[in-house]
Amino acid sequence: MKQYDLIVVGTGGANIVVDAAQKKSLKIAQIEKGKFGGTCLTRGCIPTKVMVTAANAIQEIEEFKHIGVHTSEPTLDWDFMSKRVWHMINESNDIYEYYNAFPNIDVYRGAATFVSDKVMKVHMNDGTESEEITAPIIVLGTGGHSNIPNVPGLKDAGYLSSESLFGDKYPKKPYKSLAILGAGPIGSEFAHVFDSAGTNVTIIQRNVRLVPKEDADASEHLLKNYKARGINVLLNQTTEEVRLENGEKVVVTKDRTTGEITETRVEEILIATGIKPSVEELHLENTNIEQHPGGWIKTNEFLETSVDGIYAMGDVNGEPAFRHRANYEADIIAHNLFYAETPEDYRWARYDVLPMVTFSYPEIGHVGLTEEEAIKAGYNVGTGKNYYSSTAKGFAMGITPDSINNGFIKIVVDKDTNNILGVHVTGPQASILFQPYVNLMNSGETALKAINEDIGSARTKELRAKGLIRQMDPHSVITIGETMSPHPSLSELAMWTQVFYENRW
Repeated sequence: MKQYDLIVVGTGGANIVVDAAQKKSLKIAQIEKGKFGGTCLTRGCIPTKVMVTAANAIQEIEEFKHIGVHTSEPTLDWDFMSKRVWHMINESNDIYEYYNAFPNIDVYRGAATFVSDKVMKVHMNDGTESEEITAPIIVLGTGGHSNIPNVPGLKDAGYLSSESLFGDKYPKKPYKSLAILGAGPIGSEFAHVFDSAGTNVTIIQRNVRLVPKEDADASEHLLKNYKARGINVLLNQTTEEVRLENGEKVVVTKDRTTGEITETRVEEILIATGIKPSVEELHLENTNIEQHPGGWIKTNEFLETSVDGIYAMGDVNGEPAFRHRANYEADIIAHNLFYAETPEDYRWARYDVLPMVTFSYPEIGHVGLTEEEAIKAGYNVGTGKNYYSSTAKGFAMGITPDSINNGFIKIVVDKDTNNILGVHVTGPQASILFQPYVNLMNSGETALKAINEDIGSARTKELRAKGLIRQMDPHSVITIGETMSPHPSLSELAMWTQVFYENRW
């Protein structure tokens, strides 16, 4: 059995842990079955934002007339944009070569499988199998993959997912028509991209709202914008079947309230109905690692699993699937393992101040509770809403009170204390505008709060008993570094300065 100091499975956010361990000259096994860089780089936020940014430009140019600037009708150069998309995806090769060059890192290209709690094998991509490997510390960052619904006829008709769209089914030109099943962040962003590229887009959503995890006001604002653009939106639908007919894919849906049947005929179907954890090949049944329903690995506030020395982070543990959250968790693991001088200096995760952005058009960003969630939690809730059109800059941008794109920022406040409970913004540069609130909500005293209290090493139980409090000084660059900013947004330009200041990674 080959002994390592650290085994890391997955090469997305988990690379932060590898980087920290490599600087300590530890012996590391790094395991990756697919492309290096994780979901974000290879089939997620980065390639989609290259597409979204081009789509944004199309929409913005069409709005120039509101400020007296007239241009010819904009068109999207699909080939040029696609080259930029694949330029980013192909950075995966550089990442692999970077880690493979370190003498203290053994890179395994294959699927990691547990033999027992601290023992793994790797089923290599070339068909061979590695010897058994072990380490006192194992970090699981295997991510997630598209959840494909069990719809009669879907498999036979064929469909796209994030994996295949940024794989062997990437289109050489925009589709003539596209049905998108699901209207969370992924579905809403792709609807924006393909509509801007000239595709006739239909969104099919089971929920009664677009982006249902957002504040209801923001969701309604997006719906009005998408309908005004000509995007066909079918809400409150179940997908009954899919069939091929005369060279088209026919999606048959039923209204969940009225029972009305609708048939949508399209060239292609894109599935965006959520994700599943990538745990199948790990064979966790050979371990004592506990899982939530759906397969998500159960973790606590220190990202520990139910097996001492094994950590899980990123999409695989079931918290909201954002790369900045994965980076945040990996940074906590790396800090506690390799930098904290005493257990009292340990960091822990909290998810009540997790910023989230949907890069639709208009953008939507939020942190904290929605108004509905705050009321349900028992707070004495007050709200304040300010529209773009009420500001001088908004007027300069051509936004008037009756504009369809008159976005807003909404705060949700505990009236008894004036504490900020949540902030929601929709409109131009929403991903940047709410970052000051994220910073504020992270500042001050942060008490250690147990997550999945049944999971905890002896050290964790000791720290919980001490009632640790982390002082997050709003004047300190360290506080800035420990605060999440949505990825990928320009707010990262400011927020990541702490990383370069400390020169850790």
